Amino acid sequence: MAFNTTSSAGLSTYRDQHFRGTLAEQERLLRISTTMYVGNLSYYTTEEQIYELFSMCGDIKRIVMGLDKYEKVPCGFCFVEYYKRADAENCMRYVNGTRLDDRIVRTDWDIGFVEGRQYGRGRSGGQVRDEYRTDFDAGRGGYGKIIQQKVEGVASPAPFRRPNKSL
Repeated sequence: MAFNTTSSAGLSTYRDQHFRGTLAEQERLLRISTTMYVGNLSYYTTEEQIYELFSMCGDIKRIVMGLDKYEKVPCGFCFVEYYKRADAENCMRYVNGTRLDDRIVRTDWDIGFVEGRQYGRGRSGGQVRDEYRTDFDAGRGGYGKIIQQKVEGVASPAPFRRPNKSL
């Protein structure tokens, strides 16, 4: 396993637009947080795979998988919470930008998991960025939702639903 040693443990410029509070309060919480947002996961990446990679940086308190808000299936992100800030900083330094399940994962600081945040915020139920993708990505369900609707001839803006694989 190769670690990406060029990334730092500093704060990114991204800020959660749904945060209820001031920008200063959000930044204060990010600076003491032990929680990482992990994005660009395959829809097929398991919690066990995440645990195996991220536990290399320290003891994990919990992992919360991101779910499609309609179908309740993984939608490509999760939260990893460590017990110690130093372990989370190691995650930012060494895991951000590494390959997991044939995808380059990205990590960012998060103020801490709150129930309800595990659901995608896009109109289709998943992540907003997946709605606008124009490339085909098998690990993320094919084309972006908007392109997929055009390809399939769906004209209405109805939410995208993944087929029920249990049938």
